[in-house]
Formats: sequence, C-alpha cells, structure tokens
Amino acid sequence: MMQSVDIAIVGGGMVGLALAAAFKHTDLRVAVIEGTVPNDTLSDMPDVRVSALSRSTEMILRNLNAWNGVMARRAAPYQAMEVWEQDSFARIEFSAEQMIQPNLGHIVENRVIQLSLLEQVKTQANVSLYMPATVTSLAIGESESWLSLDDGQAITAKLVVGADGANSWVRKQLDIPLTHWDYGHSAVVANVRTSTAHDSVARQIFTPDGPLAFLPFADPHLSSIVWSTDPVRAERLLEMSDAQFNKVLTAEFDVRLGVCEVVAERQAFPLKMRYARDFVVDRVALVGDAAHTIHPLAGQGVNLGLLDAASLAQEVIAIWENGQDIGAKRHLRNYERWRKAEAAKMITAMQGFKDLFEGNNPAKKLIRGLGMRLVGQLPGAKDEIMKRALGLKGELPDLAKGLVSVHH
Repeated sequence: MMQSVDIAIVGGGMVGLALAAAFKHTDLRVAVIEGTVPNDTLSDMPDVRVSALSRSTEMILRNLNAWNGVMARRAAPYQAMEVWEQDSFARIEFSAEQMIQPNLGHIVENRVIQLSLLEQVKTQANVSLYMPATVTSLAIGESESWLSLDDGQAITAKLVVGADGANSWVRKQLDIPLTHWDYGHSAVVANVRTSTAHDSVARQIFTPDGPLAFLPFADPHLSSIVWSTDPVRAERLLEMSDAQFNKVLTAEFDVRLGVCEVVAERQAFPLKMRYARDFVVDRVALVGDAAHTIHPLAGQGVNLGLLDAASLAQEVIAIWENGQDIGAKRHLRNYERWRKAEAAKMITAMQGFKDLFEGNNPAKKLIRGLGMRLVGQLPGAKDEIMKRALGLKGELPDLAKGLVSVHH
C-alpha cells in the first residue's frame, strides 16, 4: 500500500510534532513516522529530561494550541536566575520583575511537551501518524522521495524532514557531513530534593570541573539538576551510593540550597556539539538536533529546535502558497540560511561561555568577576542578555512573535 503525502516527517519527538502541528491550517498532507509511542501516564516524580522553555517557545506552543496541554500536565515557571562562580565574587542575578515579565520561562519535562503536541496533531485531519514505525529505506527521486517502513508500508513525499534527533538516520542516509567536536564533558541529570526551598529561581554555579545547574520544579523543594563534568567523573558520580552523591553535590553547589538528596535515578550522557554542513538538500530538510546540537548549559536546545520547526513551516507554507515545489533545495535556501545563522550564534555563545568559565587561572577568575559585576551594573547589558535568554532576540518566525490569528 503506497501512501502519498506532501511532507513526511521522520521523528515524532517535540520538534517533529511541532512541525506537523504548524501545518494545521493548510491543505498540505503530512505523515509523521516515529518509532516509540510516549507513555501518556506521568508518574508523581517528574522525568529527568527537562528543558527550560523560553518565552518564544511558549509563544510557539500557544499558537499551536499545545500550551494548555503543557500547563494542564506539569510546568514550573521560574521567576529569577542566579549565576555565580565557586570561590570568587563573580555573580549575576536576573529577575522577571526587572524585565517586567510574568516569569523568565518554564521548566518542563520533554515528555510533557511531546504529549501536548501529540494531542494536537491527533486532531488534524491532514496528518497521518505512523507510530510506532521505523523507516527502513529512503530513495530520493527527481520530484519525490520514497520511504519504506518496517511494517511493510510505503510513503512517497515531496519533502522529507529529518526530525530524528542528534544521531539522525535521515542525515546519515544522505551522507550529510557533520562538523562536531566533543565538549569533553558528560551531563549528569537527576532530580534532587533540597532542604532549603528554591523559590522558583534557576541557579547555575561554575566550578573548575564544569557548570552545575539547578532547575526548579513546581514542588518548592524539588529541582532537576544538570551537572556537566568530565566523563570519568560523571561515571563515578553515577556509581556512588546516594549518600556519597548527596554529599559531593551539596558541597559542589556551595550548600546554596542546604542539604541535597537525590531522588530516583541518575543518568549521564556525553555532550557533543554537532552542526550539519547542509540543513537542506534536494527533497530533504533537517530540523532540531538532527541539524545541530549545542551544550545544554542553559537548556536551550529545545528552544532552538522549536524555532527551526516554526521557521521551516513558515517557509514551506509560503512556497506552497506560491504554487512552487516545496522539496526543491533552491526554494528552501532561505530556511537554511536563517536557521544556520541562528544555530551558529547559539553555538558560539555557548562555546564562549564555556571557554570563559573554564579553568582556575586567577587572572581569568578576576576577569569573570569583574565582567559579571559590570554586566550587572551596565544599563542595558543585562537586558540584552535577558532578552536573548527569553528568546526575544534574533530573527524570529511569526509563530514565536505573538499570537497569530488564523484565517480559515
């Protein structure tokens, strides 16, 4: 049985589903192919994989009607951000109040975002979901592509979108080269209870071993931690007894939130920066982690990916409404230029941040201290940084700018 669609999205995670949802008010036929169905029952303890959603991401999700689903499940707004360096006077604070914002963003489990988007996509008459299903082969033709699925089904599409994550199968099939470097760090993630309440403040400390972030959940004593450290140490941290881990964590975090107590499992994953040489080739476009992965310093990866989805949808709809071929590389060049520039800016910023805070050199420490002090005092500088963190800077797609009125 051969199913014919306009767009086949490989990957039904957050980014792939956001892209499908963005075609809601069009007559484009969309297929979403995803290998695993997310469990829609949330346990009392939040998942360890979370993201810090920026204001622009919130806007995208509102416009896709998925925000209510996020809020109905579980989301924790945070009111302020505190960044400091161990053993130094370098520190800086931001608050929503200063920015005249209701909050600085929300800490949300990745699965919650995925489920809320899935709920919307399921209501779309123009979307067929192949879930669970895996693509086993991809052939690119002159005016369409053919995909075979592991369940014997076949799909033809004018445009195939690789939304299948950092180890993208689609990207590999097309031999798209990757620029990548290893940050030489692993991120240890876990949920942690603290004896002192977090007051809805996201906190990050820079230590000689790497940054450690505490992202506040709705429970005043529960945070999600992202601890970047060298892989050998990360392995040791996973192997420690809970009691030992709690001790090391409490000390590393300057006892800022009192005694830390790890709850549930700890996981670690290697941190790599990846940047695909092409975000677009004929008949195929890459979005999200398939196109780029960045250091999770600020939990920004998802924000970048959802902006890709909103931008690609905007470009594709414009091409379609002009009666042009949505799969031709020359028509998708604009998307590629736009998102490559934004991803490069984010990668550079993260790298700069990481380099600045690396090492224990006293001169560097002094510069960091003075730099943070200055940023804290310079009128406008803090605003600039916050606008970037809120995702209100850069060239934003329409879905991220404000509520979009939709014409039917």
